This record gives sequence, C-alpha cells and structure tokens, in this order.
Amino acid sequence: MNNKFLGTGVALVTPFKSDLSVDYDALKKIVEFNIKNGVEYLVISGTTAESVTITKQEKKAITEAIVEINNGRVPLVLGIGGSNTALVIEEIKNTDLSAIDAILSVSPYYTKPTQEGVYQHFKAISAVCPIDIILYNVPGRTSKNIEPDTIIRLANEFENIVGVKEAGNSTYQYLQLLKNKPEDFLVISGDDDLALGVTLAGGSGVISVIGQAFPKEFSKMIRLGLKGDAKQAYKFHYRLMDGIDYIFEENNPAGIKAVFEALNLCSSAVRLPLVTASEALKSKISDFIKAF
Repeated sequence: MNNKFLGTGVALVTPFKSDLSVDYDALKKIVEFNIKNGVEYLVISGTTAESVTITKQEKKAITEAIVEINNGRVPLVLGIGGSNTALVIEEIKNTDLSAIDAILSVSPYYTKPTQEGVYQHFKAISAVCPIDIILYNVPGRTSKNIEPDTIIRLANEFENIVGVKEAGNSTYQYLQLLKNKPEDFLVISGDDDLALGVTLAGGSGVISVIGQAFPKEFSKMIRLGLKGDAKQAYKFHYRLMDGIDYIFEENNPAGIKAVFEALNLCSSAVRLPLVTASEALKSKISDFIKAF
C-alpha cells in the first residue's frame, strides 16, 4: 500500500487578486494553513484550481511556488491530464517532476472514448510517466464513466497506476472497486459527502475540496475513518455536512473560495466562465462558519 496517499489530500484552489492575476501571497497562506493543520498531501492543478483557465506559464509558476513553500514536508500530486493523449504525454515529458510524488490524470472529456479508448489512453501515459499515476474518474465533468472493470484492468496491468480518485458519486461503484481491486491499489474518494463512508468501507481516504478550509477537522475525521472509529468520525461529518452542500451549490471552486474569503485567506474571485458565489450563498457560508 502506498502510504503517501492515505488520509486527506486537498485539491488546492488558485487564489486570484481583483485583477484576476495569481495571488501568490494568498497561495502561501493556504498551503501553510493546510500543512500546519494536518492534511496528508496536496493536489496542485486539479479541477478546483481552475486548471482549464490557467496558462501553461502560470501552471509552471504555481507548481514551483507550492514546491518551494512545501519544502518536502508533505507529498505533492500534480494534475496532468486531458483529451489529447499526445499532448498529455508531451506535458509529462516536459514537466520537472523531481519534487512531485504522483500525477492525477483525468479521464478524457468531451471526446467520449469507449472503455478500450480510455484503457489505451492510460496505457500510453503509463509508458512515459516516471512517477506514480492516480486515475481521476469524474463522469459528471467528463460525460463518460470509467467502468470499474477498466479501472481494475489498469490497476492490475500497470505498476505505476497506483490508485483512482473516484468522483462518480456512486456508492455502488465505490463498493465494486473496493471489492475487486488489487490489495495495494488506492481507492480515493473524490466526493466530500461520501468520503467518510468510503473510507470506512476500506477506501484510502479523500482528495477533498472542503478539507482545505477545515483541514484540522476534516483530516481528523478521515484518520478516524481509517481506524474504523465510525462513531467519533461521524461527529465531524455531521458538523461539516451543511458546509459541503453549500460549497457545491453553485459551482466549484466559487463555493470554496467564498469560504476562504470569509476566513480571510483569499478573495472569492474566479475566472470566466465561472462567476463568484451569489450574495445569498456567501451569507449562508458566513453563517455556517460562525456556527462552526
């Protein structure tokens, strides 16, 4: 079992200034806040980081900044994925991965490949990637589910494919994966609302959105889940439940950035086509944080 990715990973936001340039001071605050409050690893350039509206140059600069701030304290996972297999391979080959512990590679979106196409895509990536790979299945965004059989096939055939961030919001699919996976393969929840249940069922933890705003409580909850202490873990889950609903009510990451704004960690600014959380949602989030 790859213990580096057991527990809570957080899918970091990319904080912006009012002119929508990257706010590196706020990024440092968020990274420090998470490391000091006990998260097990950090995920750079995932969906929550607005990776689709970040330029190549910004992605490189953000990655370098996080590597420097982290200074080897926790493992780092970098999002490298897409719908053009050749371009994904090119990016892997041209990225300095010396300080990165794994890539998180999203299933091809928009093109809607068959299961065999998805398998061949990740087979090609596996052949060139010098570090571990965590598959990312998020059918709500890609419009195509990676079926459990395909994930298990990849897990069995390629040594550097070490886990899956499963975000299909399907308890049944999670249980199929947990039942049939190789022993050391990681099933990581990508659904904050299901993360504790998945962990208690034998999952390896979570790559979380809300976890970066409440890192102490969320990572404690997951650690209790890994120990099988459901009673204590659910006390944290019930405290966090409404907050999880709120951050996904309009869009991600507008919701989590509204939380960070209320916590004075960064502004709520997002890049188009996303828009900031509505005043009504910000008010709910503010009330939740005061009560929390």
